[in-house]
Amino acid sequence: MRTNYQAMYDARKGTVEDCLDVIESGNVVAFAAACNAPDAILSQMHTIADRVTDVKCIKGHEGTYPFITMPGMDGRINTGSFFLGKDLENGMRAGNCTYIPADMCDYSTFTQGHYPCNVFIAAATPMDENGNMQVSLDMMFEDATYACADKIVLEINPRLPRVRGGLDINIADVTRLTEVDYPIQEIPDLVPTAEEIAVAKNVRSLMRDGDCIQIGIGSLPNAIAEELFDLKDLGLHTEMATNTIGKLIDAGVVNGERKNFKHGQHLFIFAGGSSELYESLGRNPACRIVPAVYCADPMIIMKNDNMVSINTCVEMDLTGNICSESIGPRIISGSGGAFDYVYGALHARGGRSIMAFTSKTKKGVSKIVPMLTQGAGVTIPRNYADYIVTEYGIAHLRARSLKERALALISIAHPDVRDELTYQAKKLFYI
Repeated sequence: MRTNYQAMYDARKGTVEDCLDVIESGNVVAFAAACNAPDAILSQMHTIADRVTDVKCIKGHEGTYPFITMPGMDGRINTGSFFLGKDLENGMRAGNCTYIPADMCDYSTFTQGHYPCNVFIAAATPMDENGNMQVSLDMMFEDATYACADKIVLEINPRLPRVRGGLDINIADVTRLTEVDYPIQEIPDLVPTAEEIAVAKNVRSLMRDGDCIQIGIGSLPNAIAEELFDLKDLGLHTEMATNTIGKLIDAGVVNGERKNFKHGQHLFIFAGGSSELYESLGRNPACRIVPAVYCADPMIIMKNDNMVSINTCVEMDLTGNICSESIGPRIISGSGGAFDYVYGALHARGGRSIMAFTSKTKKGVSKIVPMLTQGAGVTIPRNYADYIVTEYGIAHLRARSLKERALALISIAHPDVRDELTYQAKKLFYI
């Protein structure tokens, strides 16, 4: 007898308010992140604050929502995140939010083991003929939070594409759903500076045909990706599918032909870019979204021969300690998968880790410093620093002594600070 999925769907359909009624005092609520963040429900989350206490939320860094920053939330609705944006940073100041330190490969483990949720809420695709909706563009921790939740709430958005590997959720498991129709969040490409283009050209000199790549997002990563179009047969095993990654796939530069692990498959954990990117990820059978607990696992990453991890940072010291998540004690982002991919790449056959950045910030402050700013988080310990690239050159730190590291880093720092760095290096007995 054929299951009447549509009848089940209709019985569960309601308003945003109906979806919010599912949340009770003492619940732990996990919101899907990135493009699967349930924007309509998140926008109204603050309206339940007068009837609940001790609700704990886990979410991604995206979005501007009243329950994050408005007064009176602490003790009623508190939020934790593995990666901070400006809104969550302001929420910390208001006492509503906190940062959960973790590498991306551990997001699922931490949510299951330390923050097991009662309620899972996500934006998902429309239902298919088998009664399944799909969380299709983010898998940072959604697999784990869905698996341990008692109640499943979905926003059904027809603009979300289906992507191979996405999290399927059957209507029989859904507690409540609501239908929405808003644009999926898009991330525009940022125009690189002349200095960033110079950094990108230096990075290109370290790349080879057949490399398997991981690249982040931003004007500098975009500039680096633009330099790779003359290469052949690149593989992809990355955190984030971006517009420039999509262009490399469409151009056939990334084709996975030389991948020894998951041959021909383009693996990613979440997506952020244009609507064209999202549609392309859904159309291309080689593109697969994979849970972070697997895709960001260094032991899995290192299975890729010639794995190249390309990241940026806030600052690094003369011994090789790298901070990518804070300005001193002020947390501005998170560890993400930076260490996961660096460790995996360094232990892959033919692998390399590249840390690329301009020598100075937009405010003219050197990013190469004698010691990290007091309170800064060490995202990449110095033991794992490999190729460091600025617009002034390349410093290879792997297996180098402190003296060799300091001298190499000073040589690629901005000329205006090299004398001071040398003076400080001598005071610290590095050189």
